[in-house]
Amino acid sequence: MSKRVSHSVLDPWIGPPIKKLHPCLPIPAGFPPEGIIAFGHLAAILAAFGLANCASYWWGGLLAAVGVASNHIADCLDGTHARSTGQCRNGGELLDHFTDPLSFAYWMIGLGVCCGRLELALAAVICIYAMAVLTNIKAKIVGEFQLASFGPSEFKALLVVFGLVMCSLTAVETTTIFPGKFALWFFCALIVVGIVQLVWNLVISVRDVNVADTSPDTSEWHTVRSDRPYDG
Repeated sequence: MSKRVSHSVLDPWIGPPIKKLHPCLPIPAGFPPEGIIAFGHLAAILAAFGLANCASYWWGGLLAAVGVASNHIADCLDGTHARSTGQCRNGGELLDHFTDPLSFAYWMIGLGVCCGRLELALAAVICIYAMAVLTNIKAKIVGEFQLASFGPSEFKALLVVFGLVMCSLTAVETTTIFPGKFALWFFCALIVVGIVQLVWNLVISVRDVNVADTSPDTSEWHTVRSDRPYDG
């Protein structure tokens, strides 16, 4: 099991207060933590729908902010619920790590629809999945799952603020011109920052795995062939 290390700026401020809410929430002890993951994923889908409409309707930005915030709350509570109720499972952890980048991809597609620039959405999704693959491969090699200073918590907080700003803009603007331009500027800046961070993290990760006290994987692939007859 990889050790978890977070360098996040916001995690020490956001995570503990949310986790302290767990005993006060009406979540049955027998409720599976995978259900909390599913709730967070549904919130992410609603947030993506809000982002897609945030330049046209005031409720779009509000829905995006509430959806992203709810996703993060669920992301903080699923592990807490699993540990406190003795329901820690490898399958739950796999599901959690699988849905996180998928949620981010939904949001980038939503922003792409909002701006009418699906090529930017494609670039953002590629960047997100490249970052996820890099993080997981590094964790496999060094045995330590690390979150950067600007990690998921900071990314989600930025989207929540963006959603609230867009809600305010569309509520006071009579046209969608300025809200649409603001969304495009924000999306472009987000992609540029993401690409710079990806390149930086790639360089740092290559350095870290080379100096890590772990032996390189020199094993060969084992090809498994089924002996069952072909029924076609």
